[in-house]
Amino acid sequence: MSTQTATHVRPRARTLAPRQIVLSVLGPLTALVGVTWAIAQPYRITLLHPYDQGFWWLFVQPPLWILSAGLAFHLFVARPLIEDLDA
Repeated sequence: MSTQTATHVRPRARTLAPRQIVLSVLGPLTALVGVTWAIAQPYRITLLHPYDQGFWWLFVQPPLWILSAGLAFHLFVARPLIEDLDA
């Protein structure tokens, strides 16, 4: 029988600085604005009804670009910056 006592070490919760919070929220918030814009103005998304529309009219739609810009910012800019601010 072992009489050693086990101790539990609880990891401390990581606290985020205000800069890190703003960076982590900015990308998803921008993507949410793009989705909200697409829902509020569905006629802007001509992929749903591409009659008599050329490639550029289908490709260049502001709600889709806002959504993709928010996701790209979150994945490729905000995450590395937050990790850099942690270090």
